[in-house]
Order: sequence, then C-alpha cells, then structure tokens
Amino acid sequence: MIEKLNEELPKTLVGTFTKSQNFGFVIPDNRKIKRDIFISKSNWGKAKNNQKVVIEILKQPTQDKKAEGKIIEIIGYPDEAGVDMLSIIKDFDLPYEFPEEVIKEAKQVSKEAIGPGNRRDLRGEEIFTIDGEDAKDLDDAVQVKKDEDGNYILGVHIADVSHYVKEGSELNKEAINRGTSVYMLDRVIPMLPTELSNGICSLNQKEDRYALSCVMKIDGNGKVIDADIFKSIINVTKRMSYNEVQVCIDRNNPDVDYDEEKRQYAESTLAEDEKYFAHLDLMAELTRIIQKRREKDGYLSLDIPESKITFDENGKPINIEAYEVKFSNQIIEQFMLTANETIAERFFWLNAPFIYRVHEKPDEDKISELNIALAYFGYRVKGKKDDIKPTAFEQVLNQAKGKPEEKIVSNLILRTLKIARYEAECKGHFGISSKYYCHFTSPIRRYPDLFIHRIISYYLEKDYNVNEYFIEKYQKRAEKYAFRSSECEQNATKAERDAEDMKIAEYMEDKIGNQYDGIVSSVTKFGIFIRLENTVEGLVRFENMGDDYYVFNEAEKSLIGEATNKTYQLGDKVKVEVIGASKELRQVDFKLVEEIEDDNTEEKSA
Repeated sequence: MIEKLNEELPKTLVGTFTKSQNFGFVIPDNRKIKRDIFISKSNWGKAKNNQKVVIEILKQPTQDKKAEGKIIEIIGYPDEAGVDMLSIIKDFDLPYEFPEEVIKEAKQVSKEAIGPGNRRDLRGEEIFTIDGEDAKDLDDAVQVKKDEDGNYILGVHIADVSHYVKEGSELNKEAINRGTSVYMLDRVIPMLPTELSNGICSLNQKEDRYALSCVMKIDGNGKVIDADIFKSIINVTKRMSYNEVQVCIDRNNPDVDYDEEKRQYAESTLAEDEKYFAHLDLMAELTRIIQKRREKDGYLSLDIPESKITFDENGKPINIEAYEVKFSNQIIEQFMLTANETIAERFFWLNAPFIYRVHEKPDEDKISELNIALAYFGYRVKGKKDDIKPTAFEQVLNQAKGKPEEKIVSNLILRTLKIARYEAECKGHFGISSKYYCHFTSPIRRYPDLFIHRIISYYLEKDYNVNEYFIEKYQKRAEKYAFRSSECEQNATKAERDAEDMKIAEYMEDKIGNQYDGIVSSVTKFGIFIRLENTVEGLVRFENMGDDYYVFNEAEKSLIGEATNKTYQLGDKVKVEVIGASKELRQVDFKLVEEIEDDNTEEKSA
C-alpha cells in the first residue's frame, strides 16, 4: 500500500484530471494512493476537465509538497465507451498494441504452408476441441480410445506454437515481455498477434495444424502407465462447446429438465452429433475414473463461483450471474491436468531445463486461522500443521459439499493456500496433490508453456541425446523466464480482478434501494461482507447494521451486538438493501434489512 511519503510513486499513473485557471491536479485511479498529483498549466497540454489521463511523475511527494506530474496521454471522458477498460489497461501498463515489426513477422510466418514432413500424421483420426462458445484461440484438442487390454488411450494434442515463434525472433521477444494473455471480460489482450493466436496456431475445425502430442495409456484406476510424446499434424474433426458436449452426455439422463429454448437446442445438437456419441461417452467415462483417483489422492475440488457478466454493445454490464461449470468443463480440465503431470514427470527425470508450476503447502499460522473460522461450521483441518496433506483439506470440502456453507468453506480454504507460481525447480503442486506439474497445454496464451514446448521439441529432435552445454544454457533461461512469467501473471490477475470489480459496481449503480438475499462471506473489524446469489459481493459497515453497537471478535471471526447479543458469523443468511455502488471506487455498499432463519442454526450453535 502506498501510504508512506518515503515510498516512491510509479513512473506513470492513470487518474481523473481536474483543473482550475492556473493549475490542476489528478486523482489517481489506484485507490492505494491517497494523495492527488499537482499538474502545472504548462504540463496539462490539451487535457480537459474530468478526463481520464495518463501522467508521468516529475517530482515525488515530500512532507510539505504534493507530487508533481505531467499529462502524457489523454484517454477520454469516463462515460465514453471503452474508456473505463482502457484506463485499467494503462494503469497496469499492459502492452495492448503490438509493435509494427512483430505484426509484420506474424503475417509472414502465418503464410507458411502446412505439410506432414517428419511428423506423425493423425489427420485421419477423430479429434475434438472443446471450449467456451466465444473462444477463438483454440490450443488444445483431445481424443479417447481403448486398446485391446481395456486401457484408455488419451490423446492430448497441443498447438505447436514453438514451430512458428522461433527463439530470437521479434515474436518471441514480445511474448516474453507479455508473459500471458490477459482476459478482461469483454476483450482479450493476447500474448501473440491474432494472425497466430486465432489463425495459424489455433486448432480450427477441418484445417491442418501442427501439434505437439502427448498420448497416454491409462489403466482402469486412472493411472498413467505409459506415454508417447511426439510432433504431429492433425485436422480437428469438430469444434465443440461445453454446452454441446454436455447435451450429448446427458441425452439419456432422466433428471435433466430443459425449458423450451434449451430443449430445441438439445434436439438440434443431438441430431447433428449422433455420430460422436460413442467417443464423447468414452471421454466422460475416463474423466470420472480420473476424478475418482484424484479425490483419493487429495485433489482440492474448490467450488469457487465465477461471475459471468453480460454486456451491451457499449460495454455496459446488463446482467451478472454465477458461471455454470458443467461436467463437460471437467473433461477438459482433467485431461489437461493429466497431460501436464505426464510431461512434467518425464522431463523431471531427464534433468531437462524446464519451467514447472509450483504450489507449496500453506503456512502453519494460516491453517490455525482457517480452523478458527471452520469451527463455526463444525469442521476442522486435521493433521500435523508442519506436514499437512491435501487430503486433510479435501475431507473438509467433502463434509461441506451440497450444504449452504459449501462456497464459503471453499473460499476460506482458497484464502489459506499459497499463490501458485513458476519456477525452474520442481517442488510439486499442493492443490492438485501432484509431485510433478507444469503448464504444457496453453502455449498460445502462456509463455512458460511455449518455453517448455521449445525444450521438448529440441529433445525430440536430438532423440533425447542432449549435451551439458544446452542444459546449462537453458537452465539459466528457465530461471529468468519463470520469474518474468510469474510477474506478468500476477499483474494480469490484478488487472482482470480490477476490471471485474469495476463492472460489478457499475452494474449495481442503478440497483440502489433493491433488496436481496445473501450470505455472510467475510467478517472484519469494520463490517461484514455479503455475497449475493449472483456472485456480487458488498460491504455492510457497522453504521448500517441497525441500532446496536457491534464488537469484532477476532479469535472467532464474528461480530457480537453489545445490547442484543446478536452474533453475525460466516455463512449466516441475511437480507440486505443496496445503499451505494461506485464504479470509480470498485465497491458496493449494503445495509442489513433482516437476518434469515437458517435451518442449521441450532446445529451450528450446538
């Protein structure tokens, strides 16, 4: 938090410009910066009152004086379409435009003719992409078969981006700089130009594409018993959506109830995809087997609802609801996890220079805090805090499954876990209970995946006979790129969250006075956070909790009324009224209307 005067401000900032006759000032969008920046008349250029601007800091603040700045770019008025999102892009210094030389190179390589060459030709096989309806950068395709011994043969085919993005190229330099694609609700800032990300590298239906394939033999217990990694050329049989695949899987499920619109969609989908039923059923069958194995190992199946925000043509949010995760989503998730583990383990034992996805076990004090919060629901993470196992967390998640507090418990556990990062050293992944893990499956949008594709390709080319000079050289690069990619990922995540918070607050701005049912998602010393069914979260401050005075019990993470002795804790159901929402501040304010009786109240009290 930028509060102390001896902490330097960033070189550039985004904010709102206010001017008088002879001077002006900019109020930063970054809420951690509490003071405005002075702008002299000679340094505001053509900026107008109340416009969003980018400023360069000329003088840092002192005890007696404000920081001084110069306006270097005018973004526009806050109510103009797209200005709000562009302000976030500028504030987080996201490189949203590609340099001319990068675009030129992308156009050149995208013209390359595609032929089998020395690759394994899989163009005659049934292979599918399964993604969201609006996805354009399709970097993974899958297939499942069975061999004569009853083992499953899972093929995961990933776009061979490293074939087009050569080391030392302008494309590669730009990809290193960006580190990741950034998904900001209604727009994407891609890591690679669209000529590659949506074009020659995207595994589009009925088009020949180069791939790096990992074909795994999996037994009836969901364990990978053999794997073949090779260069291939594929031609995707069909591009399918999660909704489409789910309808096919559910075709014989009597519990599925469709409204008229969904029924018509289901009927047309089933008629079109009947020839793929056997393949999709096999995918579903293998997914359930892998899931069962993962649950036994302690894979953390966190139920964290994501917001699905719908926009009008001007980028204004018109609806918010919880994103529905279907079983078809799990098919791709489990197949990608399996491929990532297989690749990581293979190249770990080869002592190859590599970038791993690392997720270490949580700190002991965090586990203690979690157990205090979980005690209200009657749960506890069991085991030695200095050697906690993923299964201990999974047991709690299983206890909460299907209960009103399930999402709250998932969130509490998520806050306890450490943030995953990239490293050149394999340290395992706590969240999926895996000793070996990497990111292999998204080279279009993540640089670590692209880097290890390059390593894998080199090992394949040399028939795994790699000299020490190569290993030493690329080990240093792995360390450098892992650090850079982690930085880029963290910055992108913050920008994505900021964009979501802004649009949620904007959506609630015209809902003042509306009342909603919600659940207490967090208890703090200044109030309680309430999460609505549509995932919107807002704050009820002490002054908006009624006539009583509430005391924060830090040990139990609860609020207790001095006069009424009424207690508010995690998971309590309440009715709230929207009393404020600010797109600029990224916040929603509620007041309590009433507490809703919970069927489990007596059980919790006991």
